[in-house]
Amino acid sequence: MVAITLPDGSIRPFDGPVSGADLAADIGPGLAKAALAIRVGGHMRDLAHLIEEDADGSIVTAKDEDGLDLLRHDCAHVLAQAVQDLFPGTQVTIGPSIENGFYYDFARDEPFTPEDLPKIEARMAEIVDADLPFSREVWDRNEAIQVFTDIGEAYKTELISDLPEDEEISIYRQGDWFDLCLGPHLPSTGKLGKAFKLMSIAGAYWRGNSKNAMLQRIYGTCWSNPKELKQHLHMLEEAEKRDHRRLGREMGLFHQQQEAMGNVFWHPKGWTLYRAVEDYMRTRLDEAGYDEVKTPQLVDRSLWEDSGHWEKFRDHMFIAEVDEADPDGKANEKRMLALKPMNCPCHVQIFKQGITSYRELPMRMAEFGSCHRYEPSGALHGIMRVRAFTQDDAHIFCTEDQITSETKIFIDLLMSIYKDFGFEEVVVKFSDRPEVRAGEDATWDKAEAALKESTAAAGLETILNPGEGAFYGPKLEFVLRDAIGRDWQCGTLQVDFVLPERLDANYIGEDGAKHRPVMLHRAILGSFERFIGIIIENYAGRFPMWLSPVQVVVAAITNDHDDYANTVAGALRAAGLRVETDLRSEKINYKIREHSHAKVPAILVVGGREADDRTVAVRRLGGKDQEIVALDEAVVRLSAEAAGPLGQ
Repeated sequence: MVAITLPDGSIRPFDGPVSGADLAADIGPGLAKAALAIRVGGHMRDLAHLIEEDADGSIVTAKDEDGLDLLRHDCAHVLAQAVQDLFPGTQVTIGPSIENGFYYDFARDEPFTPEDLPKIEARMAEIVDADLPFSREVWDRNEAIQVFTDIGEAYKTELISDLPEDEEISIYRQGDWFDLCLGPHLPSTGKLGKAFKLMSIAGAYWRGNSKNAMLQRIYGTCWSNPKELKQHLHMLEEAEKRDHRRLGREMGLFHQQQEAMGNVFWHPKGWTLYRAVEDYMRTRLDEAGYDEVKTPQLVDRSLWEDSGHWEKFRDHMFIAEVDEADPDGKANEKRMLALKPMNCPCHVQIFKQGITSYRELPMRMAEFGSCHRYEPSGALHGIMRVRAFTQDDAHIFCTEDQITSETKIFIDLLMSIYKDFGFEEVVVKFSDRPEVRAGEDATWDKAEAALKESTAAAGLETILNPGEGAFYGPKLEFVLRDAIGRDWQCGTLQVDFVLPERLDANYIGEDGAKHRPVMLHRAILGSFERFIGIIIENYAGRFPMWLSPVQVVVAAITNDHDDYANTVAGALRAAGLRVETDLRSEKINYKIREHSHAKVPAILVVGGREADDRTVAVRRLGGKDQEIVALDEAVVRLSAEAAGPLGQ
């Protein structure tokens, strides 16, 4: 007798061992048709897997997250078979599922071309139509090495040779084609469907090591059904249109170049946007009771050693070695300084100046801190991933009893800021202790319990993100969803009992004794550079009026109307708007097209009639019509719109 306990708590008894396929059929014909795999005791297995003793079991379908991963993994296998069918002599290496899809790395002398991808896709579709069964075999290690050696698969031979001696060598067949794989797999290729598309070709080193051979990687995307595939491809098209790097160039916001890799050259319009974001954040923090500070860029190695960052973060730090001179001007020692990768140890130094009473807590210390971190060149991505950035960083020094109230205050502030920037959907992840961390387990127990309690008190629902906490404390991660459905991790809140201990920070309690403060590390935007990249893409450059670098352009129809155009621009500037005039000897339609392409929210056209009547013709970005409005009324309307969420 074998009893299977289903997710709803019901129990299905069987006379003997039962396969996943039999279990699905026993539950119902609909589930049997949809079944892709079975989860037994928390592990996903093939549907053919026999359950020989009592266990918890559930059927995996395409609606499940790991079901989608299974489809993507199998798609990689079908890709590999298609490539070897079409290009004999190509060696296969590895092909995992990844976010939104899959890839497979191939060893081939002749490079693949974009024109090859449709041919490969067509062959993949044929393999799906053939509905080839996936079957698992266990081979003897030496036999496996010999078979793969005989067919010229040197990479597979290496993989098998590197496996532990006691590890089972599992081979999956789909028809006559086979591959080394741990599994599990679908029952057959027909279950895969055709909601996949090959996307691109790239180079990749074998096992990620630049000393090894360069392989050819084919990327693909795979989804549960054609509708989801279509949605994803549409999202990619939209993402390409919204690429902040392209829009940054077109709108004259910023540029980057090799001589300052990972840094940003902000142009006047881009810096205007940056300052608008910074001014907004400074106002919000002032209102929320934060004290703004500024700390040094270069800090001696000793402080980073004391804080623990030198050990954990050294490879990401930019280092400067200097000769320190004695009073007579003779060099007497070398000192090693680091450009700060974060602000926290420096904020502790400010906290430690003088004697702090419990009455002064909570102390909210903010800094728009310029930080530097070494990122490999391959990881850099426009202004989203840079080496020099400014954090909207702050640290709240408080007592243990204040953790909950300060967490709630912070979350309310963060959510309202995101809303002001147009982000309504926010997912919160709870990241607990990482494998490599500072502090005792008891300290981590206390910190995690405090953050969980505070989160519950704030009414937040969280998703567990295991092992992703900072090395000194657990954290909340706030993930924004943009206009086309992409997720961006921005804000964080971390509870830290460790750093105040390491850096000997104290306050005087009500009992007159010294106590350690709790340190809440928090950011809202994350970094200005990355957040600005996000809002560029979220709005596709069509910023709300309050963020737009140029809010209004006043365009004269002919040069006869330049004086009135300047009068209009002057009135708008006096009301606080960011205004440009276009007095060029160009046709008005050309001017309108050009400024629309630059995504200026409002274009005011003025000619003889407008000058005589003291009116303006208002054209809105994206609109085809114009509205004739009295100048004074236009100034009132536009200035109110430009005031933004703060009404300033």
